[in-house]
Amino acid sequence: MKIFEKRRVRKDLKHTVHSGMVLLASRGDLLSEDDLALLNENIGKAKEALKSGCADYMESSGDNLEKVINQLNPQRPMEWLHENFDVLVVAISVAMAFRAYFYQPFKIPTGSMQPTLYGIHSIACDPAEVGFLDKKPICFAKWIFTGSIKKVIRAKVSGTVNFMSGSGSKKPGYTPVVVAGYPHYVPNDSLERNTLPLRLKGGVANGASVHKGAVLWSGTVTTGDFVFVNRWKWNFMHPQRGEVMVFSTKGIVDLQQGTHYIKRMTGLPNETLQIKAPNLFVDGEMVTGPGRLGLIAKMEKIGDWAPPYAGFNPGTPQKRRHQQLNSEEATVTLTDSQYYAMGDNSKNSFDSRYWGSVPEKNLLGPATLVYWPFTSHRLGWIK
Repeated sequence: MKIFEKRRVRKDLKHTVHSGMVLLASRGDLLSEDDLALLNENIGKAKEALKSGCADYMESSGDNLEKVINQLNPQRPMEWLHENFDVLVVAISVAMAFRAYFYQPFKIPTGSMQPTLYGIHSIACDPAEVGFLDKKPICFAKWIFTGSIKKVIRAKVSGTVNFMSGSGSKKPGYTPVVVAGYPHYVPNDSLERNTLPLRLKGGVANGASVHKGAVLWSGTVTTGDFVFVNRWKWNFMHPQRGEVMVFSTKGIVDLQQGTHYIKRMTGLPNETLQIKAPNLFVDGEMVTGPGRLGLIAKMEKIGDWAPPYAGFNPGTPQKRRHQQLNSEEATVTLTDSQYYAMGDNSKNSFDSRYWGSVPEKNLLGPATLVYWPFTSHRLGWIK
């Protein structure tokens, strides 16, 4: 045992001597003459102890040298962070550059691109189906994999139910249900729009009186698809009709500023567009492709799990200053720096038909890949 103990002491002393030499090389010019002499003295004694081979002498010399090192170079709080700060800065810079110039993550908030891409969507269920495993924090494990979580939304106060417009919601993809001034957010598609009075699927009706704690709506909520946007492609080639485009809303009247939208690129510069449901016409020719544009016009399915496309439809007449293509006779002609954006779910898409074209300077890039939720039918390349 003494042999092994002596080896350990020798190894520890060598490490301490190395630390003293590093301190001497890195901060020797900053130390006072007295401190420098003290450090050199103890390094010398430690080296003598190594030559002597005496375990007690090595141990005492090592302890003394270590005390001097800690005295001259005390450990700072969060030392590991200071030591790795440069590495962290470089890693963060690389990640930010990758996001800014190559592939940027983007979340689909609404259902305007269904069934190609899904925003926040839901299925109503009985509150009794929301069990222990659906409560926080256990439910997060399921959510990380599937993006789905069961919710029971109860009234915070007693009062009359008032459905507000989802377009003004602070939470994209959700509609505010207000009770006595308190908003309760439910998924946009939980609203049953073909009934009077309006009501939530499996939930309360607009104008109903409820007591505090009453269930307004319950169901499974699935987050919108998360996609990567290719930031470099359009720097080297022109955008193509049929690509799923992501663009900035900056300067586009009637759109919330400081955010991004995602739609299908249906019109290119200098083209004239017209819609005769379910077909899209460009310069008088019916569009049959590429890719999904043909499926949309034919109102076909992209899978057994998906509803069929609803075709291309004129916009619903509304009081919008830039309303376009609101009838089958209407046409719109783009300038040499404008693009036309339409949602694949054109009956329920707030797009260029209502607020006009997208300036070329606003284009961010094409959405290329759905990377989450992992159980999404749409996981993979976007068409």
